[in-house]
Amino acid sequence: MKVEMEVPDSALSAMRRAPSEVAGRLRFMAAAKLYEVGELSQERAAELAGVSRQEFVTMLSAIGVSPFQGVEEDLLASAR
Repeated sequence: MKVEMEVPDSALSAMRRAPSEVAGRLRFMAAAKLYEVGELSQERAAELAGVSRQEFVTMLSAIGVSPFQGVEEDLLASAR
């Protein structure tokens, strides 16, 4: 599935990132928030972000999100 989003120039300027970096950053931030609120497992959030699970955990730490959200659910899902 493809999702498109219009980002105002002012928001791009405020993010201080190259336009080519913005899509990846938005994907990661959406995945991190969905993981943080329990809507996605760590594995699925990493998939949405387009990175490995290990890289996702490292990236979570960089923005102050605990990688231990719903640990029990993640362990059960991984065991299946």
